[in-house]
Amino acid sequence: MDGLIFDIAHLLAGGLVLVSFMMLYQDRLYALLNVYALHALVLALSVAWQAFAQDAPHLYVTALIALVFKAIIIPVALHRMIARLGIHREIETVVGIGPTMLAGMGLVALSMVVMLRVTAAADPMAREDLAFALAVVLLGLLMMVTRRNAVSQVVGFMSLENGLVLAATGARGMPLVVEISVAFSILIALIVIGIMLFRIRERFDTVDVHALDRFRGERR
Repeated sequence: MDGLIFDIAHLLAGGLVLVSFMMLYQDRLYALLNVYALHALVLALSVAWQAFAQDAPHLYVTALIALVFKAIIIPVALHRMIARLGIHREIETVVGIGPTMLAGMGLVALSMVVMLRVTAAADPMAREDLAFALAVVLLGLLMMVTRRNAVSQVVGFMSLENGLVLAATGARGMPLVVEISVAFSILIALIVIGIMLFRIRERFDTVDVHALDRFRGERR
């Protein structure tokens, strides 16, 4: 039974890394948001399984928060923002999809090598979950660096935060009050991001950060 619990936990954590690669591959905003919703769903399943494996009922609350807020409310809200702003549906990238995927593979390998060596004395389940979580965090950073569209960078930031949640739950959880405060912080951040996107779109007629950099250079 312990072996089955171990295998399912790593299957779900590894699935989160796989969905992170799927997000890196997307070149359209709506598809990216749909894959992010899947990312949050896999996170919720992973956290729920950790709640069962660790006999930690408060983690079920974390799983519910991830399911409701991250897999449903946030993707729907971003869908509506894109529709109202009339944002260009294609995602402009700094480098091509191929080099980005190769860089992502390198980051995953780096995560495994570093984390498994650093946590050699830790619980086996926690070790590998932390390695997967670091990979998700680095892939989220990679998405933020290689995307020009502000919305896709926001999605990269939120996927990075999903990796942090996976790390916290894999390392025997965190206090419930912290989980709830993080959820509300994310909602507040989403509201602020929405207001900023509307203002940027109204002022510059684009949310492409590369175009905004060019405009800043012209003003100097």
